[in-house]
Amino acid sequence: MPGPPPPPGVRSPSSGAARSARWAGLAGAVLLTVAGWLGGALPRTTAVPDPGGGPWTVALWLGGAGLMVGAWWALRGGAPSTRWAYRTAGLWALPLLAAPPLGSRDVYSYACQGWTYAHGADPYATGVAGAGCPWVESVAPIWRDTPAPYGPVFVLLAAFAVTLGGGLVGAIVAFRLLAVAGVLLAAGCLPGLARAAGVPTRRAVWLALACPLLGVHLVAGAHNDAVMLGLLLSGLLVVVRRPGRAGSLLLAGALLGLAVTVKATAVVVLPFAALAAVPGRHTVRALLRDGGWLAGGALGAVAVSSLLSGLGLGWVGGLTRSGDSEQWTSPPTAVGFVVDYAGGLLGREPGAVPATRAAGVLLLAVAVVTLWWRAWSGLRRPHQRRPGPGRPLDGVRQRAARTDAARPRVALLGAGLALAATVVLAPVFHPWYATWPLALLAVAARRTTWFVAPCAAAAFLTLPDGTNLARLTKAPGALAMTALAVGLAAWGLLRLRRTGAARPG
Repeated sequence: MPGPPPPPGVRSPSSGAARSARWAGLAGAVLLTVAGWLGGALPRTTAVPDPGGGPWTVALWLGGAGLMVGAWWALRGGAPSTRWAYRTAGLWALPLLAAPPLGSRDVYSYACQGWTYAHGADPYATGVAGAGCPWVESVAPIWRDTPAPYGPVFVLLAAFAVTLGGGLVGAIVAFRLLAVAGVLLAAGCLPGLARAAGVPTRRAVWLALACPLLGVHLVAGAHNDAVMLGLLLSGLLVVVRRPGRAGSLLLAGALLGLAVTVKATAVVVLPFAALAAVPGRHTVRALLRDGGWLAGGALGAVAVSSLLSGLGLGWVGGLTRSGDSEQWTSPPTAVGFVVDYAGGLLGREPGAVPATRAAGVLLLAVAVVTLWWRAWSGLRRPHQRRPGPGRPLDGVRQRAARTDAARPRVALLGAGLALAATVVLAPVFHPWYATWPLALLAVAARRTTWFVAPCAAAAFLTLPDGTNLARLTKAPGALAMTALAVGLAAWGLLRLRRTGAARPG
């Protein structure tokens, strides 16, 4: 049977364009590294922040980000080859490996949480300041008194990194090695997932690995999102390669469960992985059977890691504090800001942010359920058809066979959209969150501009020392984000009405 048609916009760039993009991106990575040493998230020995390199730091940072984003965007239709994409992404990562932590101070929080656990305290019951971490001055002030929001597997990894490093600098190096390992694991899974979804591997690898967000925040910033993505993609690869096999599904579920015990947001992928786990005809019985093996592996990984760490499920409570930061980059938070501004003009103080954030979480639940139901219905429909007048049996079988071949893409695309909804509707947004849906949409989406453009914009949201530019533009940013959210919601509703009107009967 012939393969799927190539996605629109997928074409090989000219050799000159590819060469220019490669060296422009490398130059950008070097500029970002220099900016990091001038005014990045360096360790602090006092409570007074280091003012860094001032205007020169900002100029180098924005110039480097512009070069990397421009080079990535220029080849968004696909690199010359998969190997070329790997080599170029690796080349860009080399200078970033020599940079100090970039874009945030979260890695210092990881170090203190690992120190807390290694010294016998519960990081889910106390903040790192209360635990007496010797490196607390390097942690961003907002996170010094909050419990760890990460799962037990990452707490164990953090304690291992601190013990192995022997000090703060050594721990940072260990965290970066963990992040690189996660990126490499994810990189190894991309071709297999892209082939299963019928997407060119040269495009998928380029979009996922050459994105500046990955190099700056996952490699240089050493964010634990890299470990989560590595486990997540490896679990999904096992599912799409060996559906319907109990042992493989248990392994895949365990990998997905471990991803959840690094960052809980990975849980939205599980329902879509269950769809990919069913080979052939999608029935409720088959879903319960194969999805049950997958769920068993995931629950087993969560239970075992919680027991082995001795921390139980205390990490679930820590998730409630991850929204302590309020920024307009989260659409629900931005809407709350605007409501508060309007109330202030009327002499009132609505305090709407908690309410709009709760509404965002409710909308997220509805979105995930809707996405799953649409995917499930699309996979079941061809198998439910019966031959009739003008519909021969062979035609029905052919449609069912095409649906079976498209099963991995339907599941992966649904998972990517669910992660995108999670990023958009969550109470807080940080630029590195965009790497979650990016990795899956890169291997499953036909059209790319709609998710590549936001990732490109997110690359400019932070400065090398972790300062988020959203803090400096609170009011105008909240108004712009709210207008964008209202506009997109209106567009979506109008499109749904048109789709409904176009359906017969």
